[in-house]
Amino acid sequence: MKDYKTENLRNVVLIGHGGSGKTTIAEAMLFNTGVLDRFGKVDDGTATTDFDPEEVKRKISISAATAPCEIHDVRLNVIDTPGYFDFIGEVVAALKVSDSAVITVDSVSGVEVGVEKAWDFINDEKMPALFFVNKMDRENSNFLKVLNQLREVFGNKIVPLMVPIGSEANFKGVIDLIEMRAVVAENNKCIITDIPSGFEDQIEEYRGMITEAVAQTDEELMEKYFGGEELTADEIIKGFRLGVIAGDVVPVLCGAASKNMGVETLMHTLRKFMPTPADRQSITGTNVKTNEKFTAKIDAATPFSAQVYKTVADPFVGKISMFKVLSGVMTPDMEVYNVNKEKKEKLSNLFLLRGKKQIPVDKLVAGDIGAIAKLQFTTTGDTLCDFNNPIIYDSINFPAPSIAMSIEPKSKGDEDKIGNGLHRLVEEDPTLKVEKNIETHQTLISGMGEQHLEIVTKKLANKFGIEVTLKDPKIPYRETIKKSAKAEGKHKKQSGGHGQYGHVWVEFEPIVGDNTEFEFVDKVVGGAVPRQYIPAVEKGLRECMVEGVLAGYPVVNLRCSLYDGSFHPVDSAEMPFKVAAALAYKKGMASAGPVLLEPIYHVEVLVPDEYMGDIIGDLNKKRGRILGMEQSGKLQKVTAEAPLAEMFKYATDLRSMTQARGSFSMGFSKYEEVPAQIAQKIIDAANANKEKE
Repeated sequence: MKDYKTENLRNVVLIGHGGSGKTTIAEAMLFNTGVLDRFGKVDDGTATTDFDPEEVKRKISISAATAPCEIHDVRLNVIDTPGYFDFIGEVVAALKVSDSAVITVDSVSGVEVGVEKAWDFINDEKMPALFFVNKMDRENSNFLKVLNQLREVFGNKIVPLMVPIGSEANFKGVIDLIEMRAVVAENNKCIITDIPSGFEDQIEEYRGMITEAVAQTDEELMEKYFGGEELTADEIIKGFRLGVIAGDVVPVLCGAASKNMGVETLMHTLRKFMPTPADRQSITGTNVKTNEKFTAKIDAATPFSAQVYKTVADPFVGKISMFKVLSGVMTPDMEVYNVNKEKKEKLSNLFLLRGKKQIPVDKLVAGDIGAIAKLQFTTTGDTLCDFNNPIIYDSINFPAPSIAMSIEPKSKGDEDKIGNGLHRLVEEDPTLKVEKNIETHQTLISGMGEQHLEIVTKKLANKFGIEVTLKDPKIPYRETIKKSAKAEGKHKKQSGGHGQYGHVWVEFEPIVGDNTEFEFVDKVVGGAVPRQYIPAVEKGLRECMVEGVLAGYPVVNLRCSLYDGSFHPVDSAEMPFKVAAALAYKKGMASAGPVLLEPIYHVEVLVPDEYMGDIIGDLNKKRGRILGMEQSGKLQKVTAEAPLAEMFKYATDLRSMTQARGSFSMGFSKYEEVPAQIAQKIIDAANANKEKE
């Protein structure tokens, strides 16, 4: 593949609802540019950008994959992203390095939630975009209906750039309203022909929309337009491009990617109207030497810098780091500086990735996207730069995980292998989190949804040969008491020589209205328990608090007052008093009204108005308490408290209730008493597990 200058690059991300045809569009682009001899299909498992075994098996995209191709004097660095929300981190990473977006829309389903989310993304990034209404050959497809829906939802900046020729089974091609020509498909090839008759009214209406949109991009053009003068073809193309790059115009194209209809016109539209990396808004970062923030344009004439946006853990090739060059020129065998890790890295061969295929290149200029293998210290989000010009770019803001599960090996002895495998997968996927819960002794993995975590288990098996199971995490319950009780603990043992003697009276009381876990009070008078043994009593009680008397959970909010006891001048020692304290603990706790506590989480849910009733009803079913409701932008925010035990699968429940339009966050708030009926089930289950052990 030949070298390209910054102005000859187009970095384009394909985003949209799952199943709307993004991967097929990427495949058609590769086929049209001669990269592929054969048009691969998702259903057959032969698509270039869906190469992971799980992608082939499930027939969906799981990872963002690049598909660079060349059209005339331009390289399109196309990034195909997943449409399913469990893999939203891949979309976030791809948006970070893209300069424009193609939002795919199903011509039958219209504006689905994935389209709405894609629109929100490109608006947040201030990124130029176009819509591609796909699957025009399907039954019940309707371009006009979808176009009107797009304009209704997203505004009048939506401008049609094509007229479809026919529909459903009779869909034959498209009319290009800029070039004013028809493009039809024959045997997966695009044929340019004259515009057929019968479309005059529609062409006039859509051309009017285009001209009006163009006129608003420039004062001179607006004067000409309102003066009744015709805009020239060059003026329309120039004005339209300015409008697209500024985000004031969002073109709508259409086609049937599976039959390669409309895709070549889409590629020419990307080449002509979408921004080069240098056209995009400035990149921001920090000068490490001066600690000052800076903004800069992407420029090949400045010192080298790049940012890694994705890492691939390949058990055979090793770690592959995918990046965008943001300034200067990158060449093989360079020595670069990783600012985040404060380490130097030696580069080896540079390459482009087309699916899983590596294409060696001699250099990559500012704005280009490439990859390199076996960097020692570098991970996703890191900045690579010239050692003498250290800068660091703003990090990628990946979404926080929304669901956690416990992961366990099927085979004993695989614990270390799981740890190593998960470490590699966390490098690959920043939306995956792994932690060891010290209290429950479980390894927890957190991700964006149940399907996400299921894919993690499959990757552990496919890449690292580790079979695992996922289970609900154990709840970190606590125990406490509700009333006061006094108890005696007496340990007396005689066995030749010195014996053992310890004797204590302890009062157990609940600590109310305070987060203090344990308080020890010395109320001994008259030397009933000698000073030197009192610390042993406290230690004995502290050790006992690790396990409560109900179900063996740690005890909190407990005040223990040592107020009496006795000792033996020969047989008393620290150990007998520790044992005596333990005996008093068991008796006292059992008679002090022990109860089970559960963790309560503060929950904030953001949803559109129409789902409020369902959300509140569901939280009530989950034993939640609604604390408040308020407007938050276009959405409603519901604030509540709910038990953790009811919230493990809330990410899935919320997605189902709101068609994935809702989002939530939650964090630990406090512990509260478990209702008696539920508490008894928990206690019975805990005791049954103890018996098994």
